[in-house]
Amino acid sequence: MGKISSFLIGYQQHGLAILRVSSAMLFLQHGTTKLLGFPLTRYSDMSLLTLGGAAGAIELIGGIMLALGLLTRPVAFIMSGTMAVAYFYAHASRDFFPILNGGELAALYSFVFLFITVAGGGKWCLDNCIFGK
Repeated sequence: MGKISSFLIGYQQHGLAILRVSSAMLFLQHGTTKLLGFPLTRYSDMSLLTLGGAAGAIELIGGIMLALGLLTRPVAFIMSGTMAVAYFYAHASRDFFPILNGGELAALYSFVFLFITVAGGGKWCLDNCIFGK
């Protein structure tokens, strides 16, 4: 293993935490636009009683919890499943290729959240404070 690889191993948990927080904050925007109308988009102000509104609740609450690292693995698992359903429900029927069906973001979120489910939240995670490491 090279010097750079050896050096970077010590920062794996930091990198995982940065991936967790940045993904959660980007995901959170989908929930804020759907349920809080901010920022204003074509998806703003959805009813909680719709499929999009239910997804918005998961995006909003799950995004906050994942950013904080609270119940990281179960929350990431639910968010991964939500994005898998979104991909197959809203995108896959349009075309086989994600680049053509507009589903790249849903697919990528699903796999990133699945990775976090397996790998955990990394450093700077409330789970570490609450449940110990």
